[in-house]
Amino acid sequence: MAYVEPFRALRYNPARVDLSQVVTQPYDKITPEMQTRYYDASPHNLVRIILGKPQPTDHLKENVYTRGAASFENWRQHGIFLQDPQQSLYQYIQRFRPPGGGAELERRGFIALGKIEDYSANIVHRHEQTLAKPKADRLELLRATRAHFGQLFMLYSDPAAEIDAALAASAADMEIGMEVRDEYGVLHTVQRVSDPGLIELVRGKMRDKKLIIADGHHRYETAMNYRNERRAGQEPASSGSKLSPYELVMMTFINMDSPGLLILPTHRVVHGLESFSPDDLRDHGRSYFSVEEVDPSIDATRAVGILRAAGQAGTALLGVTANRAFLFDTPRPLASDVLQGLSLRQQSLDVVQLHKCLLEAVLEISEDDIRDQKNVSYVREVGDALARVRQGTANVAFLMNPVRMRQVRDIAFAGDVLPQKSTDFYPKLLSGLTVYALE
Repeated sequence: MAYVEPFRALRYNPARVDLSQVVTQPYDKITPEMQTRYYDASPHNLVRIILGKPQPTDHLKENVYTRGAASFENWRQHGIFLQDPQQSLYQYIQRFRPPGGGAELERRGFIALGKIEDYSANIVHRHEQTLAKPKADRLELLRATRAHFGQLFMLYSDPAAEIDAALAASAADMEIGMEVRDEYGVLHTVQRVSDPGLIELVRGKMRDKKLIIADGHHRYETAMNYRNERRAGQEPASSGSKLSPYELVMMTFINMDSPGLLILPTHRVVHGLESFSPDDLRDHGRSYFSVEEVDPSIDATRAVGILRAAGQAGTALLGVTANRAFLFDTPRPLASDVLQGLSLRQQSLDVVQLHKCLLEAVLEISEDDIRDQKNVSYVREVGDALARVRQGTANVAFLMNPVRMRQVRDIAFAGDVLPQKSTDFYPKLLSGLTVYALE
């Protein structure tokens, strides 16, 4: 069911640039500080295309998108990007240690083109909702550059790891490729796979797969919207047996059954509530959960330990204020009333219970305000979340265990969705390792 094609990727010319100075994290993970650092690193850093700096004089014909397109064209003309001579797949290996410590892990996948499918076809499945603003931004960039620079992180199921094994067995015959270590210490290795037999083997094994978007929901739907625009312009979707370039998008395919697949939790930090009271949080929270008060001086390691232990039996949410801490577990009957209208799969998730019971029902933060991040911020590191409440810049931090891959799979294949920022697949896929130019 999954249609996969090789392609002739554009890649940075190692004779002209230092790869470590030009690739970036995904655009939506680039903070203003990172943007400045990327700008300073190299005049050919990809950030100048995918997340350019606005100028006061910007107008319809001169803006971040037109400048990005001009840079892309210039870099192609002057050999900063070179196009591979053969249709290829690209083995992508990441070696990393989990944030907070632990043994080194390895995550394997491959980069290829995948056909853009409507969700109704039940081939590509989402697990999160999207927002209009990021999609409008990415669509403007795609219209201007007619190229894809970042990877869509797509999951497929292969319990026997047949595809990874086939690629690993042929690693000695692959081009040495590219290797770069990012700012988080992750080692990224890309090797070009040009053997036609191996490519067809991988394509054949992918044909019965369904796909889940792990990261890149906005970019996938942007590619879908762009495809629809081109179709509406009465351009043919295919020429003979070959799909038109806009019917495809660059994807990194990773086996969801791999032991190297790591999902981190994204914690919620609540701020700006003038009438917030820890006692009210505890008392009203008891309407929905069993509540146990724990040591308010807990550090990040202790907090994670409490969550892991409590999570063995089911729900575990840790609410920490400046001088109080509460463990919420064992949902009460009233929680089921609040969760009515959601599927049983959604109701079982800690993140859904947190949003519906504590954020919305207890703290009275509306669903719209949560979505717009009016009173809620999202934080990966437990220590960062704890620091914000103890420094007085937040009312309460809600800490969670990560969503399990089995839950993501079941939610996505059932056609349900999770709240935004429910999953944090680590590490991210770098942008700029391969580029797919539609023209």
